[in-house]
Amino acid sequence: MAKLLYFAGLVDHLGRASEEVGLPAEVTTVEALLAWLRQRGGVWESAMHMSAVQVTVNKQFSVPTTPIKNQDEVAFVPIRPT
Repeated sequence: MAKLLYFAGLVDHLGRASEEVGLPAEVTTVEALLAWLRQRGGVWESAMHMSAVQVTVNKQFSVPTTPIKNQDEVAFVPIRPT
């Protein structure tokens, strides 16, 4: 299970501070994770874009192509007001 952490305004916007999820096989990069989360619809569609959040993987800043796996900790910090 991957641990997803949400910070600042995302907590109120998304209604949670963290969650643990099993990543589908096709979710292997930060970009794919963001796309997968956007599929939840609603507020997720606007909040989960590289232009809206800074993403860290295991406490290291990431880029869209940063690899991820189920054992990782992925944090999302808004870079603009939500």
